[in-house]
Amino acid sequence: MGLYVQYGCGLSCPEGWSNYDISPRLRAERAPAIGGIIHAAGIALFPKGVMYGSIVQGLPLKNASADGVYCSHVLEHLDRQSVAVALRNTHAMLRPGGVFRLVVPDLIWRARQLVEESEVGRRDAADRFMRISYLGEETPIRSLVQRLRAAYGNSAHRWMYDYGLMTFLLEESGFTAIRRCKFGDAEDPMFNRVEEVDRFYDSSNEELAIESQRPSS
Repeated sequence: MGLYVQYGCGLSCPEGWSNYDISPRLRAERAPAIGGIIHAAGIALFPKGVMYGSIVQGLPLKNASADGVYCSHVLEHLDRQSVAVALRNTHAMLRPGGVFRLVVPDLIWRARQLVEESEVGRRDAADRFMRISYLGEETPIRSLVQRLRAAYGNSAHRWMYDYGLMTFLLEESGFTAIRRCKFGDAEDPMFNRVEEVDRFYDSSNEELAIESQRPSS
């Protein structure tokens, strides 16, 4: 079996995949002192196989070593400049011919919904758009917990994408064979272990899922 890497995995830890996340909670659980306390108390959240690592700073893997890479609802939580770095690092990680599949929220259907609702006179159309896009701050950040969550929780969306922009960024990073993909249509069956159907949809709306490759030569 080759090397398969998922970054921004959260609690997803499928067998046969090397799974990385940068959650502060994960970092605490992996720290020698506080991690021991957390595990002894039985309140550990992350599966044992999840490793701490940042795709922007670079994962501890050799270049051209991965057969497949996957990330789901991760890139929208990074700033625009860091996404370009993440994609370059992803490309470098893949072996020639290796496959990268990603899922991010689709800006297009959300924007269309905003326009359609605005045209029929919904006064809260912009509010609804901001909420379903996880953009902005709806309430003041007052408590220490709220401030820490805002600073380190990484739950808000920092940039949004349509097919055109993501294709441009992938091409800039050296990817080819770029196409919109769907749940379960990967040629490599290893992706069946890591992909979840509800990550490809928001209700009945399709999110932006793209497959690309590092060129073979």
